[in-house]
Amino acid sequence: MTPTKEQAVNSARTRISAVAAVALLAAGCGGSDDDGGGGGDSGGAANAKIAFLMPDTASTRYELADKPLFEKRLKEICSGCTVLYQNADADAAKQQQQADSAMAQGVKAIVLDPVDSAAAASTVQKAKAQNIPIIAYDRPIPKAPPDYYVSFDNQKLGKAFAQSLVDKVKEENPNGGLLQVNGSPTDAAAGLIKKGMHEAIDPSGLKLLAEFDTPDWTPAKAQDWVSGQITKYGDKIDGVVAANDGTGGGAISAFKAADAEVPPVSGNDAELAAAQRIVAGDQYNTISKPIKIVAGAAADIAYAFAQGKPPKAKATLFDAPSQLFIPKVVTAETVKKDLIDSGELKAEDICSKEYADDCAKLGLN
Repeated sequence: MTPTKEQAVNSARTRISAVAAVALLAAGCGGSDDDGGGGGDSGGAANAKIAFLMPDTASTRYELADKPLFEKRLKEICSGCTVLYQNADADAAKQQQQADSAMAQGVKAIVLDPVDSAAAASTVQKAKAQNIPIIAYDRPIPKAPPDYYVSFDNQKLGKAFAQSLVDKVKEENPNGGLLQVNGSPTDAAAGLIKKGMHEAIDPSGLKLLAEFDTPDWTPAKAQDWVSGQITKYGDKIDGVVAANDGTGGGAISAFKAADAEVPPVSGNDAELAAAQRIVAGDQYNTISKPIKIVAGAAADIAYAFAQGKPPKAKATLFDAPSQLFIPKVVTAETVKKDLIDSGELKAEDICSKEYADDCAKLGLN
């Protein structure tokens, strides 16, 4: 890539800060009054119920980061507002029931991270029929555009972590072979990540040995598939481009179970377990996603809609007004700066007893 690593990091930070600022300004929620900020009570917005519906527990981020950060930001801008939180456990029908229940309880807005992007179209249609705004979160809903979409730029992040891993593999073997472990085939965001991964892999000169779409992003299913590829390809596998930390962790477990050397493996989400694997040298990279920024922006946007003040957007994706944030790649060399110094993770959590020696080598504890 043309920009230097330092230029790319600085550019990403600048864009994240700029878009975050736009999110706060556009949402019109800058007040500090207890009745919910400067917007006043528009149609009962000061005591609004806002649904926050997440897709699964396979990715630990939803319970550990997205939910508490969304709740914290909404409470800051609307002390009287209530969050109705539900997790669908990777069940699209269950998520539809949760959305129906939220609508029946009179929510002023729904923030939805869909289990199945296609199936979620019916949720959008039901909500719009009741004049309840839908904000798609993390994953888009292409077949029925929601009122707003807020996420990281999934195609760019897919290309970023894949390119990082491709570069690493090419240093060691310019003619090496790769496995590609994609996310769920029912997740439109996974489709964008997959497209970005191919943008890095296809022109690389490396051999794509095999590719797999992981049902429901389940790590165990990724592990099972990679195990089969290890049996088939053996030491021809020089790297694994995995779409998130869960599938990456599954791939790593497959190599260890086969008592085989673990090649460079990518990831995405900056989960604690992934950071520990990176420190230990088992996982090559992950993507730092400052979820506080995206969760906060979603809270601002949802409350703006609850007030009847839809925010403007500078981007459009799948016909939905959108805010797309740019994350960055994290490797062992940048864990301290990008995950610890940034406040995304704590050194004491990463550097538990099992990882103390590895952390010491990297100057993390």
